[in-house]
Amino acid sequence: MTYILSFPILAIVIVAYLVMGLSGGLMLDGDAYSMTLASGAVMTIRAGDVFTIAGLVALFFEMLKAARAGASTIADHMLSMAAFVLALVCFLLVDYCGTATFFLLTVMTLIDVVAGFSVSIFSTRRDLSVSHGSGSF
Repeated sequence: MTYILSFPILAIVIVAYLVMGLSGGLMLDGDAYSMTLASGAVMTIRAGDVFTIAGLVALFFEMLKAARAGASTIADHMLSMAAFVLALVCFLLVDYCGTATFFLLTVMTLIDVVAGFSVSIFSTRRDLSVSHGSGSF
């Protein structure tokens, strides 16, 4: 069960982007939602913005997952790295992934990888506190 929780949530957003692109329904410039603000300005959220918002929400939950320690931490790091490699390869080689939206999703997966490793290193460093004077750990 804990290994299922290791699956990167950002990968779901990336796969959704890829599936929509394969189906031909990926129109990032199309309006997804529009509303008039109290100031009278019209705020329009496009489909690409929806993917970016979903990626930010997924990144938040990935940061929460990075703070936990356990046996599944290594699997979490490996799967996050695989999601980053997949996103990078798609960004470079797939034509409909060559957008600013997908670039931001790729950067989010990179942040997830770096943050996951950093949190693990800092928590390990905290657990191995060195006491001065006794000469032992």
